Amino acid sequence: MFSKSRINEPGPAKDTDASKAPDIAKKSSGLPPMDTQPAAPKAKPPASVLSSDLTITGNLKTTGDIQVEGTVEGDIRAHLLTIGENATIRGECVADDVVINGRIVGRVRGLKVRLTSTAKVEGDIIHKTIAIESGAHFEGSVQRQDDPLSTGGQQRPAAKAQVTTEG
Repeated sequence: MFSKSRINEPGPAKDTDASKAPDIAKKSSGLPPMDTQPAAPKAKPPASVLSSDLTITGNLKTTGDIQVEGTVEGDIRAHLLTIGENATIRGECVADDVVINGRIVGRVRGLKVRLTSTAKVEGDIIHKTIAIESGAHFEGSVQRQDDPLSTGGQQRPAAKAQVTTEG
């Protein structure tokens, strides 16, 4: 009526199966052991903010993001450049993305350039894509280039324009 099952039998069979299990798991997963996996990418640091009471004379260069709320007398190069409503820049601004809420006197070069309704730009804009909101003030020339961030000569002469949009 009762039969002995292999489960209840003590012996090396049980130990052998258990010792093989980790090896099988390692071989079937195809992943290296946990201690050799690369670390997760670091979180992107927040933008550097130049406060409204700050005046900088000189050039700024970073691979990160900058938000300017004060005054800069010099050139700025960044990944993302945001010009605050009360900010003033006198110099060239070069970035992948440029968002202008304040005033720039000088050239702007960017892959994506956006002039918001409070923007005031006196200078040339060289861009790949541009957006100008109603109410923005712009005096200068606009030129589209596939690579506006390159420092090489301009591809063609740009037409001068004076644009003031009213809301």
